Amino acid sequence: MELLGKTGIDFIGKRKISFAVSIIISIIGIAGIIQIARGAANMGIDFSGGTAMQLSFEKPVPIADARIALHRHGIEKADLQEIKTGNKLLVKIAGAAVGKPSEAVQEAFAKEFPGNRYTLESNTEIGPSIGDKLRKDTLIAVAISLVGIVLYIAWRFDLKFGIAATVATAHDCLAMFAAFYLLNKEINLLFITAVLTIAGYSLTDTVVVFDRIRENLRKDTKGSLTSVFNYSINEVLSRTIITSLTTFIVASSLFFLGGEVIHDFSLALLVGIIVGVYSSVFVASPLVVIIEERAAARSQA
Repeated sequence: MELLGKTGIDFIGKRKISFAVSIIISIIGIAGIIQIARGAANMGIDFSGGTAMQLSFEKPVPIADARIALHRHGIEKADLQEIKTGNKLLVKIAGAAVGKPSEAVQEAFAKEFPGNRYTLESNTEIGPSIGDKLRKDTLIAVAISLVGIVLYIAWRFDLKFGIAATVATAHDCLAMFAAFYLLNKEINLLFITAVLTIAGYSLTDTVVVFDRIRENLRKDTKGSLTSVFNYSINEVLSRTIITSLTTFIVASSLFFLGGEVIHDFSLALLVGIIVGVYSSVFVASPLVVIIEERAAARSQA
């Protein structure tokens, strides 16, 4: 199936523009990671510690009324999310727990809504020390995954391909951190799951492009490096767009129909799919060309 037919886009020739965009994205992403490491970003209870409760009511409870009820009982820093299916309410209280916040929330609702019975479906409490350890371990896990990518691509292709693929994958992770940091979205374990998922997705797309480049480099030994890379990327462009578009539609369905619980997770997937396609074409491949050109220049010197 060919979505675009035969194309002749000069992807490598646009590397200065793409690199400038990628550098800006990466700087914002690094700033976001620094804030996360400091615990200064919008951290979920997974990383900051706190309490998360899911309650199911007999009748609908507007978020405004629930927030007022909690304020009356001294609970002012609660994050509320309404789950309309089943009249459910998700209550999150971040930070160090003082006393028993889950009991305080239940007592507040029992007094403020006496005619509306509820059931506590889930209750999760994470201490601040555990949250701090999870935050540090998560950043280490992302770093280890990038090292693994270098080793895998270096073994399958060449070291220069491994370096380019790792930079592109790191770029994708930074872009997702940048998006969530700018949107002030909650950083939790679901988001980190999305980051690692996109890292694998982006790597797969990059490997497909690299496979075609390696194949054409063997066939066309007289053509310029830039022309072979451009030709190879244009050859797999339809495949890349169709695959990404299919995945994007699925992630969009999760975003619009999946409910509040996985809303941010699906948003991270959507951002990751877009930047994953971008990096495979505009970051990974041009980086290999630059490395090859500099190696050739050094050998001739």
